[in-house]
Amino acid sequence: MTLNIPDAPRRRTMTAWIAGVLTLLVAAAVVAVTPTKANAIATPVPLGTAADFAVLGGQSVSNTGPSVITGSVGVSPGSSITGFPPGIVVDGTFHRNDAVAMQAQDDLTTAYNNAAGQASDATLPPDAGGLTLVPGVYTAPSTLGLTGTLTLDAGGNPDAVWVFQVGSALTTASASNVVLVNEASPCNVFWQIGSSATLGTDTNFVGTIMALTSITLNTGASIEGRALARNGSVTLDSNQITRPLCEDDTTTTGDDAAGDDAAGDDAAGDDAAGDDAAGDDAAGDDAAGDDAAGDDAAGDDAAGDDAAGDDAAGDDAAGDDAAGDDAAGDDAAGDDAAGDDAAGDDAAGDDAAGDDAAGDDAAGDDAAGDDAAGDDAAGYDATGYDGNGIPDDGCFPGTCESPGKPGKPGKPGNPWKHEGRPKLHAHH
Repeated sequence: MTLNIPDAPRRRTMTAWIAGVLTLLVAAAVVAVTPTKANAIATPVPLGTAADFAVLGGQSVSNTGPSVITGSVGVSPGSSITGFPPGIVVDGTFHRNDAVAMQAQDDLTTAYNNAAGQASDATLPPDAGGLTLVPGVYTAPSTLGLTGTLTLDAGGNPDAVWVFQVGSALTTASASNVVLVNEASPCNVFWQIGSSATLGTDTNFVGTIMALTSITLNTGASIEGRALARNGSVTLDSNQITRPLCEDDTTTTGDDAAGDDAAGDDAAGDDAAGDDAAGDDAAGDDAAGDDAAGDDAAGDDAAGDDAAGDDAAGDDAAGDDAAGDDAAGDDAAGDDAAGDDAAGDDAAGDDAAGDDAAGDDAAGDDAAGDDAAGDDAAGYDATGYDGNGIPDDGCFPGTCESPGKPGKPGKPGNPWKHEGRPKLHAHH
């Protein structure tokens, strides 16, 4: 007798088993491509003085087209910054391998290492387009692409932080976007790139890019953040980069200091130093103007107490390139020199003083000009031996009308009686 056992239950068991396996495989795939909620808390990357820069290059910064950069532009150890204009910089200055740029590069290295050293929460797929990420530290072991839109969701926390660690290159496709939602801040998005970053045409990017090598923005790309390259170049083409205003960007020191990295009582302006210093890189008490130095210095590159004017030097110097105590006038040199380009002996200009001085009211031997005084003086009303000038009444001694006898008119004189010309007096 043969048992006839139906196989329907066996089929149902097999179907259930297959369905369970497929469910596990799908779940594993979802976990592999969807970053999980961060287990650790990403921390803000300390940028130091690099926070003042919208663009910072290691080798060079070059621009093509009408780029608008809000924030400072610098380079170090290279010194080449080109393309401004047509590019313009708003609320920032240029720093070409100066002390400010050097310090910013040092701080960028520290920031880069900080971002690279944070513990990773999740691994990103090769392309981050289409993802929505909560705060955390995300790692791309090799290259990372962005095609489409990457959304960063702060969940209502304005202090939420994202740190992206990219092993080599970051490349975005044209018209790609990074979008912030639910109070996410561009101040708290950091991209640590192991080689170079390239933003495609019309990409709208968010965050501070810290690239080991270079950063290239193709036509129309924009960054709400910063483009900071450690060793290579930053290349721009009709772009807009806006440095975000963040609470931790200022390093203020001293009573009532104001401005980025201001130091001293009531210092004002970028990198101002000293009591009441004012202007970019001003130094000394009450210094005013770009790179002013000394007490009460005023004007670009002024130096010394109360110096005034471009490149003035010395106590109370006044005028462009004035030098010496109380010098006055363009390029004046010497104590109390007065007049344009006046300088000691052979001074030239009004009221010049010194031998061979030239100008009105000049004084000294061989002086030349109206009212000149000194030996061999020349000009109207010249005085001194061998004076060579014409008196205001046009008459030399003995050449004009002589006085007559009392009650009689004077006899007209012959102005050119003496051989037609007055003889010069010999030296005594």
